[in-house]
Amino acid sequence: MRIVTHKTLVEFYTNHPDSQIALEEWYTKTTKADWSCFADIRKTFNAVDAVGNSRYVFNIKGNDYRLVALVLFQIKKVYVRFIGTHKACDKTDCSTI
Repeated sequence: MRIVTHKTLVEFYTNHPDSQIALEEWYTKTTKADWSCFADIRKTFNAVDAVGNSRYVFNIKGNDYRLVALVLFQIKKVYVRFIGTHKACDKTDCSTI
């Protein structure tokens, strides 16, 4: 999968250094993946939920943080739409961001 953009992850973990290892691990696993459906994502990540509108919420660093991604299976792209704390994610409509 191609992630658009890695810079978003770097900017986040620059401000939240404790998330760096987990986000880089997510990035590495995702770039190596070849997902064609939600079940494929689940094989890579146990802690992921489909929230509708092609958006998926990944738990990062033991659910301290959440990452919302728009996954377009046909063109093999993943757009990072949100990274934040669990609390901030709960205040966000993940299916529309």
